[in-house]
Amino acid sequence: MTLVKSKQRVADHGEVFTPAWMVEAMLDLVRDETQRIDSRVLEPACGSGNFLVQVLRRKLAAVQLKYGRAEFERRHYALLALMCIYGIELLPDNIAECRANLLDIFAEYLGLDEADELARAAGHVLHINLVHGDALTMKTHAGAPIAFAEWGYLGKGRFQRRDFRLDVLTGSSSHSTAGSLFAQHEIFTPVKTWPPMTVADLAATFVAPAGASLQGAA
Repeated sequence: MTLVKSKQRVADHGEVFTPAWMVEAMLDLVRDETQRIDSRVLEPACGSGNFLVQVLRRKLAAVQLKYGRAEFERRHYALLALMCIYGIELLPDNIAECRANLLDIFAEYLGLDEADELARAAGHVLHINLVHGDALTMKTHAGAPIAFAEWGYLGKGRFQRRDFRLDVLTGSSSHSTAGSLFAQHEIFTPVKTWPPMTVADLAATFVAPAGASLQGAA
């Protein structure tokens, strides 16, 4: 793959993509976390997803190892693996590519096409988890504070979502040295807690971008 899209983008945004061998070497430094299904990974300058694609591949390998013989659990834990991946990207074409790349990997693993309910649910999750915005200002491209969804699997096909503001999450860490962070019963307060949702609920809210397709789908 090319590491630079254009010299102008390098000059304007410092955009240089990480080569595949370096991505793998860096992920190997935290191998246990990248191979745990429910570990949460945030890439604050995710580009088109070089890091996040490989994290998803590792998580899906863990899903296959643990749930490969139980199709219901394999499908739902694969979605949980995707739910635990987050990114922020400044450039609109990159964030669109990142979402598409991750959705293709997910769809290829489960043999989905774009009409599949689970593929649509995954598209909705990626629209929420991969944010078009600025990690330095912690605001979206529209100027709103970036918020991330904490997803949890409740079992029996139901997922829980709680939304948290990124600036609050990062700001709270400054209190840990004073010993006050863990003095609270709830370390972080969600800005919104959603009722439990099924794959069908998630799929019903997804609107595919114009021209989008699942390149890796069966």
